[in-house]
Amino acid sequence: MDRIEKLCIAKGLRMTDQRRVIARVLSVSKDHPDVEELHRRAAAIDPDISIATVYRTVRLLTEHGILESHDFGDGRTRFEEVTEQHHDHLIDTRTGKVIEFVDPEIERLQEEIARRLGYRLVDHRLELYGVPLAEEKPG
Repeated sequence: MDRIEKLCIAKGLRMTDQRRVIARVLSVSKDHPDVEELHRRAAAIDPDISIATVYRTVRLLTEHGILESHDFGDGRTRFEEVTEQHHDHLIDTRTGKVIEFVDPEIERLQEEIARRLGYRLVDHRLELYGVPLAEEKPG
């Protein structure tokens, strides 16, 4: 049983065979797939899985705090498993590649900024957008 399936069961969600396939695909994903990519991967395992089933499943898993959705500015909602360890994202605007990173200095600075403005930070998301330095042309 994979991580996401275990979380679903712990939250009392009914696990159909198709939900198990989708959960397995999500658990092994090293990227941030959108619904269409999830459907493609799941249908390779079970051709009877419809895209509507994938949409319903990711909505259910998001509502129960198992998945989180991201909009990285490319018009596609992407998904990843909610984890205990916070991380931020760097998105390559040319390829769409998403790089996860953790930087203690950025975390400290965000806390400091919130405090300076009279707030206690309770949550945040940081998304950086860029192009590889090697691809920049001097101009």
